[in-house]
Amino acid sequence: MRKFAISTLIIGCLTLILVAFILIFSQKTRQILRSPLPDFLTSFRNSQVSTLTIWKPNLENQVRNSIKKPVASAKSALVYDLTTDTVTFAKDPKEKVPMASLTKIMTAIVALENKRKDGKYIVRKEDLVGEDSMGLTEGEILTLEELLYGLILHSANDAAETIANNYIGGRERFIEAMNDKAKSLGLMSTNFTNPSGLEGDGAQYTSAYDLLVMTRYAVLNFPTFTKITSTYAYTLPSSKNHKEFYLENETNLITSYPGVKGIKTGYTPEAGFCLVTYLEYEGYQIIGILLNSDNRREEMKQLLDYSLKSLGVEPPKHS
Repeated sequence: MRKFAISTLIIGCLTLILVAFILIFSQKTRQILRSPLPDFLTSFRNSQVSTLTIWKPNLENQVRNSIKKPVASAKSALVYDLTTDTVTFAKDPKEKVPMASLTKIMTAIVALENKRKDGKYIVRKEDLVGEDSMGLTEGEILTLEELLYGLILHSANDAAETIANNYIGGRERFIEAMNDKAKSLGLMSTNFTNPSGLEGDGAQYTSAYDLLVMTRYAVLNFPTFTKITSTYAYTLPSSKNHKEFYLENETNLITSYPGVKGIKTGYTPEAGFCLVTYLEYEGYQIIGILLNSDNRREEMKQLLDYSLKSLGVEPPKHS
């Protein structure tokens, strides 16, 4: 009887050990098999975009035709059709150059992904940048969408500063978020030091390639962004929190080239004349980028005409 009891005890202990071993091994197996991909491909770089979502334009996929290419004075240029993933025009698209107010595309992206829960953006004294402002006054309270109309249509630097200073953690943390977002989108030739584009320090730069990725991301993910960029003029009516503002889109291709949905202009002495344009025409979705151009609007029209012809489409009549 005693031998039987001892045998039973031994068997019970061995069973417990076996069960424990199986549980430990199965747990390790689950950890090992959680993904067939390496960690750097499955982990999130930040809370906004996984490395798996990075879109890389194929610069090798260029149109081949006998149509005479236009000559671009721009230091860097890129025109890309999103529908066919085709480059229709390129000139040093990966060169690092200043971007001026094209910065505000990323400012809008970060702001839209990190809206204040209370919806109130208070204007402070330090936001009142005199140059290219929408005329904000200290103490006024606006919504994010109202500020975005000023940011995009009027290229308002005071709107950019107000958005940044109302970010959780303040202006410096907002700029960090801009650079974090750039990294998460795979932008290897972009750096931000301020939210408006008033460089001055030479450390704020991008490339036409990176601007293509940035603009595509904004267009595909934020209906509010595209609604505002395609608006020619907008009046913010006065309220108990702020005065009335009349804002006009500086990208005049909206009214002169059918299908253009605007996006953003930019200029500083350092960056020269810059322009990002988005066109929807005959089923094609084209993003055009000019950096440091002598005549950005006329050159953009020529590039859009050339791109449509290269894709087999007759360009619209335009002024």
